[in-house]
Amino acid sequence: QVQLVESGGGLVQAGGSLRLSCAASGRSFSGYAMGWFRQAPGKEREFVAAIRWRENITYYADSVKGRFAISRDNAKTTMFLQMNSLEPEDSALYYCSAREGRIASPGYYLRQPAQWYSWGQGTQVTVSS
Repeated sequence: QVQLVESGGGLVQAGGSLRLSCAASGRSFSGYAMGWFRQAPGKEREFVAAIRWRENITYYADSVKGRFAISRDNAKTTMFLQMNSLEPEDSALYYCSAREGRIASPGYYLRQPAQWYSWGQGTQVTVSS
């Protein structure tokens, strides 16, 4: 399993922006995909966004489409989540995830937490109204 470390969370007012980062073990990631999930108190962990690492193909939850952007650096060591127009409903603990192997129907299965093998510790995002 790859070790993942998130950073960049914090407190922001509604309408503001934050940029989350996820570093993969200080080396280039050569697996299939990385992603972001979030979990608010009392709720299940939910899919936010994912990126297929080699093809740079991205997927988004409907609730964040047009506001959030997932990307990776050219050295393929770090993944980012640019979050704009933040809303109080975006407040949650945000987790970085990684999957080494390919998967059929990635547009569906990458949205399922059970399909991801490595997880970071999470970074808190709080959006005040």
